[in-house]
Amino acid sequence: MSLTILAVDDSRTIRDMLRLALTEAGFTLHLAEDGVHGLEVLAGLAPDAIISDINMPRLDGLGFIEAVRKIDRHRATPILVLTTESAPELKARARAAGATGWIVKPFDPPKLIKALQMVTG
Repeated sequence: MSLTILAVDDSRTIRDMLRLALTEAGFTLHLAEDGVHGLEVLAGLAPDAIISDINMPRLDGLGFIEAVRKIDRHRATPILVLTTESAPELKARARAAGATGWIVKPFDPPKLIKALQMVTG
Protein backbone atom coordinates (compact mmCIF):
# COMPACT_ATOMS: atom_id res chain seq x y z
CA MET A 1 0.00 0.00 0.00
CA SER A 2 1.60 3.24 -1.10
CA LEU A 3 0.62 6.22 1.01
CA THR A 4 1.39 9.88 0.35
CA ILE A 5 2.66 11.66 3.45
CA LEU A 6 3.41 15.32 4.13
CA ALA A 7 5.98 15.75 6.91
CA VAL A 8 6.57 19.20 8.42
CA ASP A 9 9.62 19.63 10.65
CA ASP A 10 12.24 22.36 10.98
CA SER A 11 14.99 19.83 11.76
CA ARG A 12 16.90 18.68 8.66
CA THR A 13 18.02 15.58 10.62
CA ILE A 14 14.42 14.58 11.40
CA ARG A 15 13.36 15.25 7.78
CA ASP A 16 16.22 13.03 6.58
CA MET A 17 15.27 10.28 9.07
CA LEU A 18 11.63 10.46 7.95
CA ARG A 19 12.66 10.35 4.29
CA LEU A 20 14.78 7.26 4.90
CA ALA A 21 12.20 5.41 7.02
CA LEU A 22 9.13 6.22 4.93
CA THR A 23 10.54 5.89 1.42
CA GLU A 24 12.04 2.51 2.39
CA ALA A 25 8.54 1.49 3.46
CA GLY A 26 7.22 2.46 0.02
CA PHE A 27 5.56 5.74 1.02
CA THR A 28 5.63 8.86 -1.14
CA LEU A 29 6.99 11.64 1.06
CA HIS A 30 6.72 15.41 0.71
CA LEU A 31 8.70 17.56 3.13
CA ALA A 32 8.28 21.07 4.50
CA GLU A 33 10.48 23.09 6.87
CA ASP A 34 7.82 24.84 8.96
CA GLY A 35 4.08 25.44 9.14
CA VAL A 36 4.05 28.20 6.52
CA HIS A 37 6.01 26.02 4.07
CA GLY A 38 3.78 23.08 5.02
CA LEU A 39 0.65 24.97 3.97
CA GLU A 40 2.35 25.97 0.68
CA VAL A 41 3.27 22.34 -0.08
CA LEU A 42 -0.18 21.14 1.00
CA ALA A 43 -1.86 23.46 -1.51
CA GLY A 44 -0.90 21.15 -4.37
CA LEU A 45 -1.21 17.89 -2.51
CA ALA A 46 -3.80 15.38 -1.26
CA PRO A 47 -1.80 13.45 1.36
CA ASP A 48 -3.14 10.32 3.07
CA ALA A 49 -1.65 11.64 6.32
CA ILE A 50 0.36 14.55 7.70
CA ILE A 51 3.19 14.45 10.25
CA SER A 52 3.95 17.71 12.05
CA ASP A 53 6.43 18.90 14.63
CA ILE A 54 5.16 21.35 17.28
CA ASN A 55 8.09 23.74 17.86
CA MET A 56 8.88 25.43 14.53
CA PRO A 57 9.64 28.97 13.34
CA ARG A 58 7.15 31.16 11.43
CA LEU A 59 4.12 28.92 12.15
CA ASP A 60 4.26 26.29 14.86
CA GLY A 61 2.63 22.88 14.70
CA LEU A 62 -0.52 23.87 16.58
CA GLY A 63 -1.10 26.81 14.24
CA PHE A 64 -0.35 24.59 11.24
CA ILE A 65 -2.82 21.91 12.39
CA GLU A 66 -5.53 24.53 13.01
CA ALA A 67 -4.93 26.00 9.53
CA VAL A 68 -5.08 22.54 7.90
CA ARG A 69 -8.38 21.77 9.65
CA LYS A 70 -9.90 24.95 8.19
CA ILE A 71 -9.34 23.59 4.65
CA ASP A 72 -12.43 21.56 3.71
CA ARG A 73 -10.65 18.78 1.86
CA HIS A 74 -8.23 18.24 4.77
CA ARG A 75 -10.76 18.25 7.61
CA ALA A 76 -10.48 14.46 7.98
CA THR A 77 -6.84 13.99 6.91
CA PRO A 78 -5.04 12.21 9.78
CA ILE A 79 -2.38 14.38 11.44
CA LEU A 80 0.29 12.82 13.64
CA VAL A 81 2.31 15.10 15.89
CA LEU A 82 6.00 14.16 16.00
CA THR A 83 7.76 16.07 18.78
CA THR A 84 10.17 15.92 21.70
CA GLU A 85 7.38 17.32 23.89
CA SER A 86 5.31 14.96 26.02
CA ALA A 87 3.41 17.30 28.37
CA PRO A 88 -0.24 16.21 28.78
CA GLU A 89 -1.51 19.81 28.38
CA LEU A 90 0.32 20.15 25.07
CA LYS A 91 -1.17 16.85 23.87
CA ALA A 92 -4.60 18.17 24.85
CA ARG A 93 -3.99 21.42 22.94
CA ALA A 94 -2.83 19.46 19.87
CA ARG A 95 -5.90 17.24 20.03
CA ALA A 96 -8.11 20.32 20.36
CA ALA A 97 -6.39 21.82 17.30
CA GLY A 98 -7.22 18.66 15.33
CA ALA A 99 -4.30 16.25 15.77
CA THR A 100 -5.11 12.55 15.35
CA GLY A 101 -2.15 11.09 17.25
CA TRP A 102 1.15 11.78 19.02
CA ILE A 103 4.62 10.29 18.55
CA VAL A 104 7.60 11.30 20.68
CA LYS A 105 11.05 11.88 19.17
CA PRO A 106 13.33 10.10 18.69
CA PHE A 107 10.85 7.96 16.79
CA ASP A 108 11.02 4.25 16.09
CA PRO A 109 10.54 3.84 12.29
CA PRO A 110 8.47 0.60 12.47
CA LYS A 111 6.17 2.18 15.10
CA LEU A 112 5.76 5.34 13.00
CA ILE A 113 4.93 3.27 9.90
CA LYS A 114 2.44 1.21 11.90
CA ALA A 115 0.82 4.38 13.28
CA LEU A 116 0.51 5.82 9.76
CA GLN A 117 -1.05 2.60 8.50
CA MET A 118 -3.48 2.59 11.44
CA VAL A 119 -4.69 6.18 10.94
CA THR A 120 -5.00 5.80 7.17
CA GLY A 121 -6.39 2.26 7.10
